[in-house]
Amino acid sequence: LETKDLTPSAPSLYSSLTMERVLVTGGTGFTGSHLVRDLARDGHSVRVVARDAARARELLPPEVEVIAGDVTDPEVVTRAVRGREVVYHLAAAFRVAGIPDSRYREINFDATRLLLEAARAEGVRRFVHCSTIGVHGHIENGPADETWPHTPGDIYQETKSEAEKFALAFQRQHDFPLAVVRPTAIYGPGDLRLLKLFRAIAHRRFVMLGKGTVCLHMVHVSDLIAGMRLAAEVDDAIGEAFIIGGDEYITLNCLAARIAALCELPAPKRHLPVWPVYAAGALCEMICVPLRVEPPLYRRRVTFFTKSRAFRIDKAKRVLGYRPRVDLDSGLAETMNWYREKGYL
Repeated sequence: LETKDLTPSAPSLYSSLTMERVLVTGGTGFTGSHLVRDLARDGHSVRVVARDAARARELLPPEVEVIAGDVTDPEVVTRAVRGREVVYHLAAAFRVAGIPDSRYREINFDATRLLLEAARAEGVRRFVHCSTIGVHGHIENGPADETWPHTPGDIYQETKSEAEKFALAFQRQHDFPLAVVRPTAIYGPGDLRLLKLFRAIAHRRFVMLGKGTVCLHMVHVSDLIAGMRLAAEVDDAIGEAFIIGGDEYITLNCLAARIAALCELPAPKRHLPVWPVYAAGALCEMICVPLRVEPPLYRRRVTFFTKSRAFRIDKAKRVLGYRPRVDLDSGLAETMNWYREKGYL
């Protein structure tokens, strides 16, 4: 992707703009539910598509419209997009045991195509496609920017890469008002993916796999939502992809030490070699996945300790006027407090 030499044209307060009719796919997920609540709080008319409509109505504000169905169903997609001015496409199949590769492709790629075609027919003002920095794979000698090659490492990342490339090609072919965001590792209140890490450190059971020198780049969910909403408003965002992350990336050793400090504990010191654990993860998947049982250990969880994620967010700052507001220490403390309030720690 080419990086345009653009100047910021972002509104200083996007919430002060005209209230609009918005569709959010993936609106019951961690990031999606935060986005829905943020949009509804600002007075926008928000609609979501949810396979579990009852759960959506329980989770989301009462004024949010819920359409029951699947984003892979053309009729559901057409009905969901009808009358909408802005579409935020966050729905995706993540990594869950027992899902065949065809299902990843159906949800991550085919649904994106359906939504783009329906949104074009409807004449939406803006389509924001949520991709992932995972499309870049391991970042050797980072930090990387948006021009870094796509080197996905699993079926989730492969299908997300295919969907993003299709979306940008669709934009060029039809002069369609689309922007792409690639979030770094998302965290904040409501996220459970980091819970095991917090628990292990808090209970002094954490063991670092490998040297702990690979990097992780995180983004607080509220900053990600701000970046996504800017991508929906800034004219120069059209046709562009943006990495949305926090202001710093850190090594895993540093992350573990910061979490330990929040727990008033010394930094973890124990390390184990990676590859025996990776082999154990492969064995667990081989046994559990065909039985549709959640494996106690995934290879992808092991690669968390081996793949470096370090990125630049200069383009989002320059073009969107994006500025992360939550520093990592404050965000980690907020997340830990949420875990404690919910009884997870």
